[in-house]
Amino acid sequence: MTRILISGGGIGGLALAQALRRAGLDVAVYERDPSPQLRNQGYRIHIDRDGNAALAACLPPDVLDLVQRTSGVNGDLVAGYTDQLEQVMAQTFPPIGDEITCVDRFTFRQGLLSGLADAVHFGRTVAGFEVLPSGRVRVDLAGGGSDEGDLLVGADGVGSAVRRQLLPHAAVRDLGVRCLYGRMPLTPATDPLVPADFDRGFSWVADDAGYGAGFAPVRFRTPPGNGASDYLMTVLTARPERLGVPDEALFRMAPEEIWALTVDATAGWHARVRDLFGHADRGTFFPITIRAGERVEAWEPGPVTLLGDAIHTMPPTGGVGANTALRDAQTLAAELTGGSSLVDGVAAYERVMLPRGFEVVEGSLRMAAQMFGTPV
Repeated sequence: MTRILISGGGIGGLALAQALRRAGLDVAVYERDPSPQLRNQGYRIHIDRDGNAALAACLPPDVLDLVQRTSGVNGDLVAGYTDQLEQVMAQTFPPIGDEITCVDRFTFRQGLLSGLADAVHFGRTVAGFEVLPSGRVRVDLAGGGSDEGDLLVGADGVGSAVRRQLLPHAAVRDLGVRCLYGRMPLTPATDPLVPADFDRGFSWVADDAGYGAGFAPVRFRTPPGNGASDYLMTVLTARPERLGVPDEALFRMAPEEIWALTVDATAGWHARVRDLFGHADRGTFFPITIRAGERVEAWEPGPVTLLGDAIHTMPPTGGVGANTALRDAQTLAAELTGGSSLVDGVAAYERVMLPRGFEVVEGSLRMAAQMFGTPV
């Protein structure tokens, strides 16, 4: 039986594992996180129609049903505002049928893990690989141990160890923007604080001083049973020089200190926006660096390939990073189970994945330039 090794148990890696297991292939996923608990990557994920189609193609019906039931109530609006809440743009996107428009990252990941308990190995990091004379691949695991398979898929994110070895020339650049993520629980006390249109999708607020802020709700269709409850995601963006805190200090700050930065930065904004930061859960705040991958030319296909942010890292401004990883999983699974040889399937996947992925990166960069007000 063909054995596929996947480095990384994020969204793309797990969707691929589901699709391959569904087709009867042997799959092993190695994930550096010690457990499937929430990592500091963000809270709410936008799922578009391409992402919905990929989920339907990759997931067994029971898993797809679980993911749909525990997704967020659909939104239909993307809008932009000044810091005094004057609307400057609005677009509506009415959802169709049962499609998903948003998910909570932690709950979504738990859904994607359904049925994979014996295949996903937490606390195990793929540190490197070797293509053996037989054409198979051996992976070396940090801390000791190894495994062998017919194909290694690097789905290990922006810091991908698989990419560094396979494509040492591939560059990922810092866009010079920091995001401070947090969330405000939605309770009878805080619900009235949310402007009506903010509850309909994604809202972007920006001032003339270099700060921007995003807000988006997650109201679960069905309580997920994992302790998660409805919330409003908050995010403040700025360049380090505008924040006035160098990276070496920012990334050592406690969540409460990050929260205080967002409150101070928006002190002159409309009171309704200030309330959203002011009533947020101070313990939920953390910073991330916004990065983007540089375009990479096609390489000789073989028994090692890449998926998602491991190859085409993109800023979150287009809301399409997770969807692109899901499309990668759909495309690769279809090629690996379509009857071609493994290397031919990988080659066909890469011919589609590379241009598509970097086209999406460039679109996200254009949107980032508009949202952040300066070239990135």
